Amino acid sequence: MNNRYDLSRLSWHVAGFVPYAWRLGATREIGETQLAEIPAIPAPVPGSVQQALLDAGELPDWNLGLNARACEWVENRHWIYEVRLPDAWIGNSEGATVRLRCLGLDGNGLIRLNGWDIATFDNSFVPQIIDLTPHLSTPESGPVEDEPRTDTSASTNVLQIIFECPPRWLGQFGYTSRMTEWKPRFNYHWDWTARLVQIGIWDALFLEIVKGPEISELSVTTDVSLDPESSGELHVWGRVTAESHVPLTLHCALRRQGDEDERSAPVREQRIVLQPETSVFELTWRELTVDLWWPNGHGEQPLYTVTMALLDREGRAIERIERTVGFKHVEWRPCAGAPESADPWLCVVNGHEVFLQGFNWTPIRPNFADVDDAAYRQRLELYRDLHVTVLRVWGGAFLEKEIFYNLCDELGLLVWQEFPLSSSGVDNYAPDDAESIAAQAAIARSYIRRRQHHVALFIWCGGNELQNDRDGARGPDAGPLDTSHPLLGRLGNIVAEMDPTRRYLPTSPSGPTFGAMVSDFGKGIHWDVHGPWKLETDLESWQIYWSGDDALARTEVGSPGPSSAELIRRYAGALDPYPGTYANPLWRRTSWWIEWPRFVAELGREPQSLEEYVAWGQARQAEALRIAAQACKSRFPACGAFIVWMGHDSYPCTANTSIIDFEGEPKPAAFALAEVFQE
Repeated sequence: MNNRYDLSRLSWHVAGFVPYAWRLGATREIGETQLAEIPAIPAPVPGSVQQALLDAGELPDWNLGLNARACEWVENRHWIYEVRLPDAWIGNSEGATVRLRCLGLDGNGLIRLNGWDIATFDNSFVPQIIDLTPHLSTPESGPVEDEPRTDTSASTNVLQIIFECPPRWLGQFGYTSRMTEWKPRFNYHWDWTARLVQIGIWDALFLEIVKGPEISELSVTTDVSLDPESSGELHVWGRVTAESHVPLTLHCALRRQGDEDERSAPVREQRIVLQPETSVFELTWRELTVDLWWPNGHGEQPLYTVTMALLDREGRAIERIERTVGFKHVEWRPCAGAPESADPWLCVVNGHEVFLQGFNWTPIRPNFADVDDAAYRQRLELYRDLHVTVLRVWGGAFLEKEIFYNLCDELGLLVWQEFPLSSSGVDNYAPDDAESIAAQAAIARSYIRRRQHHVALFIWCGGNELQNDRDGARGPDAGPLDTSHPLLGRLGNIVAEMDPTRRYLPTSPSGPTFGAMVSDFGKGIHWDVHGPWKLETDLESWQIYWSGDDALARTEVGSPGPSSAELIRRYAGALDPYPGTYANPLWRRTSWWIEWPRFVAELGREPQSLEEYVAWGQARQAEALRIAAQACKSRFPACGAFIVWMGHDSYPCTANTSIIDFEGEPKPAAFALAEVFQE
């Protein structure tokens, strides 16, 4: 029987060092060394170094005033996470493979066991799997225990995860073609968050004791056949790793959730006998009697569990893996009146046309390692209640945690997932060197394999706002890149190979043009476009613009609005929140969205209070987004999508294009959009 132990249940500590100082005492544990600048402090796992330091009183709250600037020193140290591995987990591991599986390390460093360097890592987007077996000190044999002992002070093996200094700059501005270090970019600074470069363990990690055969790879996908009547299809592919020379049996079962009792009849089950020379298995089930999964507002979201059990000769389970799935079918048809050459932007789910209405999803916090499940549920249930059908997971961030996808499956929220590439302003051209292409290909394969079973997922995308303007020089076609770009073409081939039922977009926006100009309305060149994000004049001019719109899909549209006066004051720190102008350092943190001069231009005077300005700004945002959403939805099916930039704040912005503030509270714009979305 193979065993997996959750390392987050143990007591971790982290210590900070001047770079490489820890090397001077290479075999010392962090609780014993005097070389640490920040001696060992408790460190929740998953979790960030920054949160551990905040909890220990070593950092100020970066959300207050200009405190984020006082936190940047953390990036200039090395940080060692340390834990003792319980002897009870390893005591009977003779003859087994002992592995460390880290689902998310952000972002570069090395792994040490008992003072020996055993592996390095430099990619925040892919799991790290390290064989510990050759480096373990074997404790005395004893019974294997499922629960760790409370006292592990005498543990034989000490594991360390060391984070070295992260890349200096991956933020919003620069050259995309030169951004070739694979760590989330947004928390280096964006127009909606301060610089807080997360360092730490951002996802689950496990100790695996593998004593026999195992399912080493698994792919589970579903579809629906609608002709003549709807029925489900399930495809499973996998690989078994085994050293034994005896046949093995795989038992695959599909059950509707709520019917998990082993005595209840599964929808379908099958046993596959693997001969000793066989490692790959595959099965396809058709004509399954299942209930269809629907986007929010269009029907129910029934979910099913696929169980793959690897059995020994006596029928005992060596390993069991479960995946939650649902059954839907997506087609893409041309929008009404679209040019023949245009990409299809009419989404058809289970034979029914669905208007894609929703928001661009960014991380809930820059230190996303510390975000708990409750924060995900609060925001995602709010989006459901706002009648959202789609969330676009933006390419400047990361592959969202499993809880995000689980909740989207449950709530009926379609997910558009981008690979980790984004625009940079000076140039927006995706890297095209061989090393970057290989790295992104590995990331894409990992993303797909880990998330493709989720029924909510319906689009893969190469990245955000990638354009033909390398080194700041506009190419002959300076619009969005397409699959002729070697990296974006490679990603498209990987999606076609691994997840062929889902759509792939090279970038968003896509098509002939990036945005939509009034002078180009009626020319048929506005397919998937971004912008505008701000009223440059008055609402009347905004209304005129939208009355002439001919875009097939609007996948980023925005209008700024301030947070509540209470929230602005709460996070102002020592700064005065009034006035809301560029001259005020509190407002200058995210200065793109200051509209104080527009207030003065419209009313001929300064706001009498912060509350007056907030009321004006929030009403303006709500009306601007209502006008834009109504214009697009009223053209359906000539327009297939309206996606707002952005959904929620990751930082206590004084003003931003978000419709949900830092604390998860909706602004008036959220309710204005909900009224349109409900129609």
